[in-house]
Amino acid sequence: MGYNVAIDGPAGAGKSTIAKLVAKEKGYIYVDTGAMYRALAIHFLKKGVAPENTGDVINACRDADVSIRYESGVQQVYLNGANVTGELRTEEVGNMASRTSAIPEVREKLLELQRTLARENDVIMDGRDIGTNILPDADVKIYLTASVETRAKRRYNELKEKGEDCDLEQIAQDIKERDERDMNRDTAPLKKAEDAILVDSSDMTIPEVVSEICSHCR
Repeated sequence: MGYNVAIDGPAGAGKSTIAKLVAKEKGYIYVDTGAMYRALAIHFLKKGVAPENTGDVINACRDADVSIRYESGVQQVYLNGANVTGELRTEEVGNMASRTSAIPEVREKLLELQRTLARENDVIMDGRDIGTNILPDADVKIYLTASVETRAKRRYNELKEKGEDCDLEQIAQDIKERDERDMNRDTAPLKKAEDAILVDSSDMTIPEVVSEICSHCR
C-alpha cells in the first residue's frame, strides 16, 4: 500500500503549487486531480457540449481517455493521446471543469485511475473531495484555504504575468460562484474532512505553507 496525503480546498487556494512542492520535498508522486477534470473539460469544449446538458456530457465521457505521465520528472496530462498540459489553466476550461465535475458519471470516469495510483504509490493528491471521498483513508489530510480576496489577487497576478487581460473584481466574483457550486453540489461537495488539518494560507508564504504540511507527513 502507498502512503497517501490528501489536500482539499477551494479554487485558487494554491493546492496544486503546494502539493507539487511537498511531493518534491518528500519524494511522493503528485497527482493533480483537478488537471484530470480540466482535461475532460477540454474534451467537452472541443465537442461543443454545454455543461447544463447532462446527457450530452455523459455521452461525451465515453470517448475520452485521460492519463497522467511523468516526463523528466514533470507531470504531463494526456487526452486521447494528445498532451493537453498547456491548455489546462484557462478560465474557460476551469469553469467548464467546475460545472461538469459535479456530474456523477464524470467523477466515476476518473475515480478508479486516481485510486489505483494511490494504492500502488506514495502519492499526494489535491482536489475538492480527496479526503472525504476519493481517499477517505489517507494517512494525512489537509484542508488548504485562503480568503476570497487573497485567492483572487493571486489569480490576477498569475494571469497578468502571462500577459492576459483580466479584471480583479470579475475574478473574485468567479471564485465566489465556483465556491458556491463546489460546496453545494449534490455529489461529493467541497468540505473539510472531520480529521483534516486546517491550513489558512492567507497570510503565509509558500515556503511556510510547504513547511507546515511537511511537518505532518512522514
